[in-house]
Amino acid sequence: MIRDILDKAISGKRLSKEDALELFRSDEIHIIGRVADMISTKFNSNRVYFVVNRHINPTNICINRCRFCAFSRSRGDDGAFELTIDEIIERIQEAEGLKEVHIVGGLHPEWPFSYYLDMLRKIKERFPEVHIKAFTAVEIDYLVRLSGLSLTETLQRLKEQGLDAMPGGGAEIFNKTVRDRLCPEKISGERWLEIHRAAHELGIKTNATMLYGHIESYEDRVDHLLRLREFQDQTGGFQAFIPLSYHPENTDIGGRFPSGIDDLKTIAVSRLVLDNFQHIKAYWIMLGEKLSQIALLFGADDIDGTVIEEHITHAAGGKTASSMEKFEIIDIIKRTGKVPVERDALYNIVEIYN
Repeated sequence: MIRDILDKAISGKRLSKEDALELFRSDEIHIIGRVADMISTKFNSNRVYFVVNRHINPTNICINRCRFCAFSRSRGDDGAFELTIDEIIERIQEAEGLKEVHIVGGLHPEWPFSYYLDMLRKIKERFPEVHIKAFTAVEIDYLVRLSGLSLTETLQRLKEQGLDAMPGGGAEIFNKTVRDRLCPEKISGERWLEIHRAAHELGIKTNATMLYGHIESYEDRVDHLLRLREFQDQTGGFQAFIPLSYHPENTDIGGRFPSGIDDLKTIAVSRLVLDNFQHIKAYWIMLGEKLSQIALLFGADDIDGTVIEEHITHAAGGKTASSMEKFEIIDIIKRTGKVPVERDALYNIVEIYN
């Protein structure tokens, strides 16, 4: 049965819901991974992408309290922080060779819409060569409320001030029952898709994510993947898919970390199901450097980047470093037999390291 499904994928036929469920339930991880690697090679030759980037979290002060989140705080709480725009500029200035700045934060109860517009504008004025990838769909929905504008008008204003691309955070799991238990205060899966559709219509490229390993089932994962695939058929605006491995520490849900087998299987099945996504990312901050390296042989073709500073995953028990040097990323990729390719936020090639 598994071999028939894998033959179907190799021949270029689209996998069904039942096919995807069989792959998740299977213990034949090695052959699934091998075929996922073959499919990845069809998309991207033998290349693995990375970016010299810096993550910035402007604040962890947030009006929401998602049950899986260990990052959010209220003003006055221990560990609460909020950056000025000058402090954000300083952090970007400290990094060398940046091609992307990745900005995600809490829904601050007091910052006006103008703060976000000023932040984008000042970053772009100071660093015109750096792509700004900023604001999850959850943040965009909040900015719509702050701005008093329509969704499209809000995105257009952000784009005019320097927004180049959007990350894929906030998707979590689309299934409503799971989502209501996981993050009842967060926007619905339908609203998440609506916001990404509006971004794509404006020419803003985005990523897509799925948070797995908490209270969801395989059926929920497959439903999530298929809805993303259908959406990508319609808009073509997603650049990459990033499976996000749940981290349980300091959260209301608790539980355990997903196993390495589950991480690799999720990467591989995602590659096989998402036949209209060019890139599948192994986010090393969540997976760890060594497991991310193995994931490059299980269908992933992107390892994210240098990151430099990361708070969200580490607040929930992340054990990885907060940054990696460019030479370390190149070495990790080369040791898999793949070719490292430095990219920018829009997957334009900066340099190939043969």
